[in-house]
Amino acid sequence: MQEFWFYIELGLHHVLDVNAYDHILFLTALALPFTFKSWKNVLLLATVFTFTHCLALVFSVYEILVIEASWIEFLIPVTILATAIFNLVDNKAQMDERTIWFHVLATGFFGLIHGFGFSNYFKMMIMGEDDKLAPLLGFAGGIELSQVVIVLLVLILAYMVQSILKVKQSLFIMVGSIVIILVMLPLLYETFPF
Repeated sequence: MQEFWFYIELGLHHVLDVNAYDHILFLTALALPFTFKSWKNVLLLATVFTFTHCLALVFSVYEILVIEASWIEFLIPVTILATAIFNLVDNKAQMDERTIWFHVLATGFFGLIHGFGFSNYFKMMIMGEDDKLAPLLGFAGGIELSQVVIVLLVLILAYMVQSILKVKQSLFIMVGSIVIILVMLPLLYETFPF
């Protein structure tokens, strides 16, 4: 049981690590268009991310599929950028007309990509262990918990900015998405594989 908690902590630290800000930026971009009223959608997205992240780890740990690291490092900022750009495009839609399907697809894709990105480190962590399933489940639990923390912080910030400071939701989404795009552009350039 102590080992299981170790992997939960590893999942928590993996997402909440400030140096690995790509997770935080992606989750922020993902949560920007939502409010506490749409918490079910946000929970769905966090679960899709965790599932696909772990699926990629399973594929990699059991050597079902291996993807070149340079492509993974490039695709991580691409998915974040795409989500932020979609937020800007979708920002004009009325809240009732908004669709969650692009977010679900982007989240699933990001989970797969980032799972492959973390797989080499994770494989080293569990090297020599016969039971690979328990570490994967613990890690998935840690990721899910950390995502809930980040998403809650974004939703709380959105509530404070929109309700207390009376900033329109569309402006909040636009500014947040533009900031994320500006942060991602240099990373996209640095990781370009050609």
